[in-house]
Amino acid sequence: MTVTPERVTPSLPIYQRVSGEQDVNSAAAEEFLDRMFAEGAADEGDRFETRLAEVRAEIAETGTYRHTATELAYGARVAWRNSARCIGRLYWHSLRIRDRRRVTGAAAIAGECVAHLRQATRGGRIRPTITVFAPDTPAGPGPRIHNEQLIRYAGYRLDDGSVLGDPRYAEFTERVRRLGWRPPERRGSFDVLPLLIEAEPGEPRLFTLPADAVLEVPLTHPDHRWFAGLGLRWHAVPAISNMPLEIGGVTYPAAPFNGWYVGSEIGARNLADEQRYDLLPVVAELMGLDTASERTLWRDRALVELTLAVQHSFDAAGVTMADHHTESRRFLSHLDREERAGRRCPADWSWIVPPLSGGQTPVFHRYYDPPDPGQRPAFLSPD
Repeated sequence: MTVTPERVTPSLPIYQRVSGEQDVNSAAAEEFLDRMFAEGAADEGDRFETRLAEVRAEIAETGTYRHTATELAYGARVAWRNSARCIGRLYWHSLRIRDRRRVTGAAAIAGECVAHLRQATRGGRIRPTITVFAPDTPAGPGPRIHNEQLIRYAGYRLDDGSVLGDPRYAEFTERVRRLGWRPPERRGSFDVLPLLIEAEPGEPRLFTLPADAVLEVPLTHPDHRWFAGLGLRWHAVPAISNMPLEIGGVTYPAAPFNGWYVGSEIGARNLADEQRYDLLPVVAELMGLDTASERTLWRDRALVELTLAVQHSFDAAGVTMADHHTESRRFLSHLDREERAGRRCPADWSWIVPPLSGGQTPVFHRYYDPPDPGQRPAFLSPD
């Protein structure tokens, strides 16, 4: 096996039925097909009227319909194109599709998640990838992956109220421990959490990710030798796994997908935020900065050096990573392409503008079409 199942302690069901109880809206299917054919993305020789008639008949008979491989690929890519919080949408055409709708059983789903990570990582040459599992249907719900990302680090609440590891995942860590997960004997700040997969309602199962599926980068600094002594590291692939994918009225509750990191996501947020690893005071002290007053801008100076260390380390390891200045310019290139194609490009300003030196990037100095909650295809908020 590629993943190690954990013994799960019986518990109350954690699944909640959402979209699996109703038929697909045929109007949503028609809107999706109309856009696909209008953009010239259908298979050569296919006709809109013929395909629409097939879909309507299938919905009338079963309450849902099955996307063709071409429809699934187009829908997943457009969902990325529509992601208002993503600055990396220039690459939406390059998303690699892994169609795993016929995969059943928690162990098999976990195995495909591991395969996803291996194929997306490629030794550091990160490739945008999505793996799509079975959809919700009127006959029953599709599987759920309860992890926010396929790779995240545990957070252990200590007796003094502090957290060892990532505080964001302290609750999730307690949850999987109640279900039977056993942390390493020697707990650390970067212990990879198990996958929590629910293929059948009320039957959650845990799976430990194998080490060779999780590429991690030890963090060092190009100028400060003491930085390596902090023992920091971060995983190479940000694979979001708890956002349902909706295409033409059909919802795929398990569809993990990844791009690659922007350095400031790790250096200026994950490692820097007070509610996460909160490393700015540590870095500032080791830099010899005066932290007695905010007017010394010690936070800003430490933030730059922490992000520089992340970028330097990924580059040294040969792992794909973008920087916020380059990615900002590329996003405006994407915006220009979308406008020339006659499409709106909604963007959430608070997410598009990077958390470091925002005013020095071109995305800061303009407004965008506001996010449209009804835009489809889309990656939806978690259940």
